[in-house]
Amino acid sequence: MHPHSLPPTIHESRLSLNRLLPRLRKSFPDDIETAEWYAFEDRLERHFPVLFDLLWRVYGPSYDFFFHVEQILRTCAESWLARPPELKSLDATREGHAHWYTSNRVVGAMAYVDLFAGDLEGMRDKVGYLKELGVTYLHLMPLFKSPAGDDDGGYAISSYREVDEELGTMDDLRQLSAELRHHGISLVLDFVFNHTSDEHEWAMKARKGDESHQAYYWMFPDRTEPDQYERTLRPIFPDAHPGSFTYRTSLGKWVWTTFNNFQWDLNYRNPEVFNAMAGEMLYLANAGVEMLRMDAVPFLWKEKGTNCENLPEAHLLIQAFNAVARIAAPALIFKSEAIVAPDDIKKYVSEEECHLSYNPPLMVLLWNSLASRNASLMLHALPKRFELPQGCSWVNYLRCHDDIGWGFEDRDMWELGMNPHDHRWFLNRFFIGEEGTSFSRGKLFQHNPTTGDARICGTTASLCGLEKARYEDDEHQTEYAIRRILLLYGIIFTMGGIPLIYLGDEIGLQNDYDYEKDPEKDGDERWLHRPSFDWEAAERRREPGTVEDRIFHGMLKLSLIRKNNQAFHETRTEFVDVGNHHVFGYFRVHEGQSILCLANFNDYPEEIPATRLRQLGLRKTFTDLIAGQPIVATEKLVMEPLQFMAIL
Repeated sequence: MHPHSLPPTIHESRLSLNRLLPRLRKSFPDDIETAEWYAFEDRLERHFPVLFDLLWRVYGPSYDFFFHVEQILRTCAESWLARPPELKSLDATREGHAHWYTSNRVVGAMAYVDLFAGDLEGMRDKVGYLKELGVTYLHLMPLFKSPAGDDDGGYAISSYREVDEELGTMDDLRQLSAELRHHGISLVLDFVFNHTSDEHEWAMKARKGDESHQAYYWMFPDRTEPDQYERTLRPIFPDAHPGSFTYRTSLGKWVWTTFNNFQWDLNYRNPEVFNAMAGEMLYLANAGVEMLRMDAVPFLWKEKGTNCENLPEAHLLIQAFNAVARIAAPALIFKSEAIVAPDDIKKYVSEEECHLSYNPPLMVLLWNSLASRNASLMLHALPKRFELPQGCSWVNYLRCHDDIGWGFEDRDMWELGMNPHDHRWFLNRFFIGEEGTSFSRGKLFQHNPTTGDARICGTTASLCGLEKARYEDDEHQTEYAIRRILLLYGIIFTMGGIPLIYLGDEIGLQNDYDYEKDPEKDGDERWLHRPSFDWEAAERRREPGTVEDRIFHGMLKLSLIRKNNQAFHETRTEFVDVGNHHVFGYFRVHEGQSILCLANFNDYPEEIPATRLRQLGLRKTFTDLIAGQPIVATEKLVMEPLQFMAIL
């Protein structure tokens, strides 16, 4: 970047476009008189000034800057002209309803294709199950070609245009995306754009000595520069990959490998890399992908003397990808995966950058409240960071494919008199079942003896006590485990944002310890919470009184309540202190409807004085939408153990 060069004015951007357009038109002589080309130029006129400014701030001024801008515009034009008519229709619809993803009718789910349905054709057979659960947004975990064995769960991409042959083909993916779209379900895939696998075509050419493709990655002839960078870097997976660089004998060079030695970081200082990845992104959009989970966003830009995370240029690059999408695939929206400090997460969220963001602080605060039976930290921390810019939304989740890292803001904990280090270790011990009051059965992941850091693995059901309860054949514990699952999901279904179900949670799938028998998975405890979907167990959702029935229909009720009440539209949430540290409370308000949500995290009944309820504006008689019955609270409201209420 060139900090001393002034950014272009709008007038200068217009002049640049006027110079570039004739050259662009000459590249597409058979298309420039078509309606599709007019639509393209219209979007280009509207969005080029933003894109040009962003590219200038990252890559200009350089002698070949305009050449690269022209190449990027050519990529946009080619992708738009190749975009299927049905997706162009979706573009027009979404431009007229830009904030559709903030609707209370959006309910998300995520799964691995092979673990859930075998392959992409099998996924099409499961659309009915997704509709039964009320899903309108389906995130499928990485499904593209990746190396055998070393693939980081699919996040080492060998080709963005080839599906893993065991899962199907690109045509299968296109058919699935169309099938989902026809049933009102948006397809979400990962865009792994910080790195590729070392078997990607670009990496293979680099290994053969192609200097232009070696420039796609960070490569060094000796340790001089890697040592300079490494002074301020932190290891991401210290057990498996303690440093950030790997020596490749065939190259005679050190390669930047932030995550694993088979994942090579892309060099975004090279504008050819941006253009190439823009092409891959638009290819996915044209296959019917409506949302992209932007993987590992903090790591995109490297700068000596920094930790190479969350640098300003990383934001500029994502915004530039966003501007490209606005020109060539307007229906496409971005979801940020920024597992960073709580105060940094929101920096990636805006309509110009990522429209959606995972909400790790809510996730870890929920598990903390469950273990401590205390909602104080959640009530203290969430209001500081929950509000998002207009037109953006959280994606609220309990579990995902990854581990649980205790990403609290230490300052919040100190303000409540909590020792961050000691409390994190209380949580680690609790969720691996080593605390006396624990109901949980999880495992530690990436324990670093030097720093004391560790994370937790386990399914929602096992962490909530269902595994322990079933092993001990304890009906009381089973009841409480089910209540915990529905309590946590009650919050993410009603809190502002999109609720995301990790498929299997809705039928109480437990830890899968068989991963230890697989040499390709052994040592990666995250496979503990990646069990194959149990379709026999899923059938028991139809048998009244079974665990599967109670959890599934409990979630289905939450889905219907969410969709039938406008108060759960958008993200406006007002947190309230109800006068009881075991109970978490918040109002959801929209279009004149107001609903008070209450969650008792204690294993015992808890009370809220009637006077406090009156102060919050509640009448003596109200309706709990969850229980579906009126309640009279003249003196106090008594909540059952682990009860979730939505009071209208």
